[in-house]
Amino acid sequence: MARSIGGTSCLSVATAYSSILTVLFHCAIICVGRASPVAKEHKVRHTGKQQGFTLIELMVVLVIIGIASAAVGLSIRPDPLQTLRKDAEGLAQLLQVAQAEARADGRPITWRATAKGYSFSRREDEGSGIDDFRHDRQLRPRQWLSPTLQVHIEPRQRLVLNAEWINPPLQVVLSDGQNSLRVERSASGQLRVVSQP
Repeated sequence: MARSIGGTSCLSVATAYSSILTVLFHCAIICVGRASPVAKEHKVRHTGKQQGFTLIELMVVLVIIGIASAAVGLSIRPDPLQTLRKDAEGLAQLLQVAQAEARADGRPITWRATAKGYSFSRREDEGSGIDDFRHDRQLRPRQWLSPTLQVHIEPRQRLVLNAEWINPPLQVVLSDGQNSLRVERSASGQLRVVSQP
């Protein structure tokens, strides 16, 4: 599966840049291969036929390819808003999974966040300990994709998902210092990601 950068898969970006470099290479060969008429006449007189490209021509083509590659490399940068959006969308999906689990199991699930990541937990079946979902594929502890993230929960600082089918509205605000997104829960339990005004 291709890794995604800024909403575009690396495979499609690499394919596009490969095509661009191929076209540039061919253009450079055509441009360099067209010497002045006097030089062509001189080559034809002495060698009879042009046998290939000179070292200078190949060096010019390599310089053009190097410049194009550098431009391509500098233009690929992950967009911080896209990374924040991935964090918010992933959180919304996992909160939906945790809500469904709490309804099916009957035990409330608590969500806790730090600047580096977040985790879900609930009481063990016997009530003697805490299940932190460490071995669960979906609700295991996770790290944020954004390097630094601030989390603010409204109306309270602790998020508990219970077995109730109708819950009060909730907002989890994620901010990376430059951009902010909200994960909103409606009274019907639907979660969605909204841009912060």
